[in-house]
Amino acid sequence: MHFSATSALALSSIIIGGYALPPSKRQTAYGMSPSPVTAPNIDPAILQYALTLEHLENAFYKKALSMWPQQAFIDAGFSDKFYNQLKYIAHDEEGHVVYLEAGLKAAGAIPVAACEYAFPMTTPQEFVKLASVVEGLGVSAYLGAAGFITSKAYLTAAGSILVTEALHQSATRGAVGEIPMANVFGTPLGLNAVYSIASAFITNCPTTNMALPVMAYSSLALVSGSPSAPGVLVDLLPKTTPTGSFYVTFVSGLDIVAVEPQSMKDGMVMAIVPPMLQGQSYAFLTADNSGNLTDANILAGPAIIEVTPDSPTFDTSITK
Repeated sequence: MHFSATSALALSSIIIGGYALPPSKRQTAYGMSPSPVTAPNIDPAILQYALTLEHLENAFYKKALSMWPQQAFIDAGFSDKFYNQLKYIAHDEEGHVVYLEAGLKAAGAIPVAACEYAFPMTTPQEFVKLASVVEGLGVSAYLGAAGFITSKAYLTAAGSILVTEALHQSATRGAVGEIPMANVFGTPLGLNAVYSIASAFITNCPTTNMALPVMAYSSLALVSGSPSAPGVLVDLLPKTTPTGSFYVTFVSGLDIVAVEPQSMKDGMVMAIVPPMLQGQSYAFLTADNSGNLTDANILAGPAIIEVTPDSPTFDTSITK
């Protein structure tokens, strides 16, 4: 895997400079970042957090491509062209790992190592379907972390990786029959929300890895079928049933909307999908309907909900 030495040095200067900054208080972004954190510049921790996610994606693609040869994908209904795209995606994810590791090492930091993982996939179809979700989560992770980044240079580097992750998401969504550009906007998620999903694939990490400033929320699973659609009743199963009043807060693109549950039965929460949901969206159980997704307000989640968008409309009279 080759990349510019200048790029690695530039990244290392970002990290080194970051450690020298005085403490600062980071505020929430899009209402979906963790609670405000008072700590030295968080950029180095975000870099380790990004590397943790890239390790997961790197292992995910290499596991699948080592399990199934090209013919298995063709027999499953995928084209040889798409199989070649999967190889490029695996190459990209490895490149992201190498790039982030090099930057950390050049700055004198010890990069977090890859963990052990368990991916629920037994067929090429299951792998590609899961890949579309994992890539969507990667896009949400980089978007959500952007509000915490203090260095403009690092923000550019993260944005560069984000663009590639979005290309991966488009390729895999298209391969499983989902509309790649289902939403006008990408969906940012906070660090803890992303980790809550990603940690489900992690079975064990080296004890030498630095502790990341993240935590997993109580789990929330979509039990009803997917994809869903606006106006459809969905069933959500929390690991722990909330007590007292609570809401189901949906996040899709830059939209956040909280609705009251329609009913509860045997620990299952039923809610109607609001009309603004499009593409890969997320649902949380929250203590109130403010749309403010802080640690204190989130009771469980996020659950991933794929929502088929309505037919697109646009004004063809605007041609100038």
